[in-house]
Amino acid sequence: MRDAVKRLGGDPAKINPICPADLVIDHSVQVDFSGKGALEKNQEVEFERNRERFQFLKWGARAFQNMLIVPPGSGIVHQVNLEFLARVVFSCPQTDGRTLLYPDSLM
Repeated sequence: MRDAVKRLGGDPAKINPICPADLVIDHSVQVDFSGKGALEKNQEVEFERNRERFQFLKWGARAFQNMLIVPPGSGIVHQVNLEFLARVVFSCPQTDGRTLLYPDSLM
């Protein structure tokens, strides 16, 4: 989409989520190791197996202003939603000087 906007002479940076978007990446850990230090070793292998996917997600987090990506290993998804993402109320400045407030929701 950004490439098309640029070709048409527009500002590609304007292609951005209107509402904030949070993406929580869950694990796809396979058990390759057991015993002491197994969690760390298995996570390391997961990151190597999924390197391209994680690089793409890092790019997305930097490329878009209203996007937060929570990487694997940050906690249980429900815990992450409550402790890191829940904003309760969003605030959005309007062009007429007023501020629009709307409740947080989880999809």
